[in-house]
Amino acid sequence: MRECKAQGCNVILITKEKMLTEDWPRDVIEEIFALPNDAPVELFLDLVSHIAKTRKPDRIVALEEFDVVVAALAREHLCMPGLSSSSAKNFRDKLSMSVRARNAGISVPDFVPAINHEEISAYMDRIPPPWVLKPRSDVSAIGIRKLESAEEAWSAIEELNKRESLRERASYHLLSRFVPGEVFHVDSLVDQSKVAFAGVNKYGRPPLQVAHGGGAYISQTIAHNSPEKKQLLEINRRLIKAMGLDYGATHAEFIKSEADGEFYFLEIAARVGGAYIADVLEAASGINLWREWARLEVEADSATRAKLKPRKEHAGIILSLARQEYPDTAGYDDPEIAYRVKKKHHAGLIVRSPKLERVSELLDDYGRRFVDDFIAVLPPLERAE
Repeated sequence: MRECKAQGCNVILITKEKMLTEDWPRDVIEEIFALPNDAPVELFLDLVSHIAKTRKPDRIVALEEFDVVVAALAREHLCMPGLSSSSAKNFRDKLSMSVRARNAGISVPDFVPAINHEEISAYMDRIPPPWVLKPRSDVSAIGIRKLESAEEAWSAIEELNKRESLRERASYHLLSRFVPGEVFHVDSLVDQSKVAFAGVNKYGRPPLQVAHGGGAYISQTIAHNSPEKKQLLEINRRLIKAMGLDYGATHAEFIKSEADGEFYFLEIAARVGGAYIADVLEAASGINLWREWARLEVEADSATRAKLKPRKEHAGIILSLARQEYPDTAGYDDPEIAYRVKKKHHAGLIVRSPKLERVSELLDDYGRRFVDDFIAVLPPLERAE
């Protein structure tokens, strides 16, 4: 928002009532509208139309995952440029994105939509357990279940089909082969359908393990000239081409199988990654994803743009729920600390160094210390709040 303002834009924020008191950069926002927390899509479209009566918007940008399709529908309602609702769904629906990735020749864990019982039965006969049953449109590890047998899978599907909310029933879920391994994420800026910048990080533990078992979330850059980074950048390039994104930011996740060493596609989103990923990449590269995304939006029609020149350093983050309301990290005083997370009931540190080994050493040390100093564990969310 600050970059949009710096580029001469008038910034208008539409949010929900529960988010109204968040730390928005109010000094650069012209006006804020807050809709009810349960507002339907039609109310968003009506509000955008109301704003457009006197101030015709040039861009509508979704800042987080659950607004990607809503923003696309608002653009279509006003016949504005940008990601369409059908294309936006490819970045929200795990079934749709998995089909597109597979059709592009990218390895994807074997999957089947939890709809047709004959297909599901044939899938379970063909692909041995364990499997994961996951919502097609939720984020992170929310609502994901690991299943060890056909009986457990059918029971889970039956339970979903009894739910009162139609959008929580089985047809809105995907059954996929569970692939043990290390999880990586590639965060990109896309300009004119090409990757203008991408950073590759590896999670300390897969997000599913953190969500269900608790503990600290850790992510860090990987070696710049490693074969893994070269492979992931190429897979990510092919994936974004298959997804048909003209410009914007993406966050894609891949798992490196313990069994065969191959990278498998997990998911992709048309947004900046959460959990301070943008701050980690800025610490390592000097490139701020939010700022550059704003420039892409403002200059979307520009034929030429200055090439980004990232520095090649390393960074990483440790982040956890904290027992304390405002945890004190003053006891962590290494000079490599580049940022301290300031969020209620969260402890987090971002470290930066020219040496990957130093980043790994610090994160390993902090991971042990956080257990005694901060970490709190809550049951995993079954649905997004």
